Amino acid sequence: MDKNFTYKYDDLFNPLIKALKKLGGSGSVSEIEEEVSQILNLSEDAINEIHRESTTKLTYRLAWARNYLKRYGILENSSRGVWALTEKGQKTEEVNQAKVKRTVVKIDKEERSKKSDKPKINEPSIDGTTEEIEEFEWQDKLIQTIRKINPDQFERLCQRLLRELGFVNVEVTGKTNDGGIDGKGIYKIGSVLSFHVVFQAKRYKGSVSSSTIRDFRGAMSGRADKGLILTTGSFTREAKKEAARDGAIPIDLIDGNEFAERLKELNLGVSIEMVEEVKIKTEFFKNI
Repeated sequence: MDKNFTYKYDDLFNPLIKALKKLGGSGSVSEIEEEVSQILNLSEDAINEIHRESTTKLTYRLAWARNYLKRYGILENSSRGVWALTEKGQKTEEVNQAKVKRTVVKIDKEERSKKSDKPKINEPSIDGTTEEIEEFEWQDKLIQTIRKINPDQFERLCQRLLRELGFVNVEVTGKTNDGGIDGKGIYKIGSVLSFHVVFQAKRYKGSVSSSTIRDFRGAMSGRADKGLILTTGSFTREAKKEAARDGAIPIDLIDGNEFAERLKELNLGVSIEMVEEVKIKTEFFKNI
């Protein structure tokens, strides 16, 4: 197996279709990535190879592949991030890569001819993009900004984020060198159940490994019901497996992209501006 991720986005068209068929016709982004990894027999190094910031090459190029197949009519996606085969996709076993690219580029040119707006992204060879891919742009900028703050500020940011997400009694304890535990809190479900959670905040540029998960689990053993690791980087495939290992204390993971998404949802350091579009009603002036 190649240690580097050498597949281009269009090389992933058919593995992506095959993965969704194996998943029963639909799947989350993480499920699709895992299935494609198995289909292509990718090495851990290839799966974990970073494209930029907290996004792996596999994640980024699969996003482009999904974008093309969606515009080609093979895939559709919901607001909850679930991707599924369309009726056309269910009848398709594989596609011709060149034909897909030609078709989508043609569709894009036709759409652009009807609009005066300039494209935001020109990679890899198509101007029309989905929101999913455009999100990588602002997420990267946000993560770069977060990495410039000092460790204490990052821990306080994590504390604020957890409070906004519904945690109570959130404390930062990182200065005590408490076996990798940076803080703790309580998460309540309704007014009935509560879970004691300890967290670790890692301002990483690379990937968090499985050994970090194991060390953290050892430190939290007997002291909490659940664990949470937040990072500005990513988690390796083995780290994700270790976090969800059967019979072990469960540990939830929030990588850089999800961290950015949560900040956006809660308007923490992020604002969303709607661009005003003025349309001229020519018929109004003709009939005045």
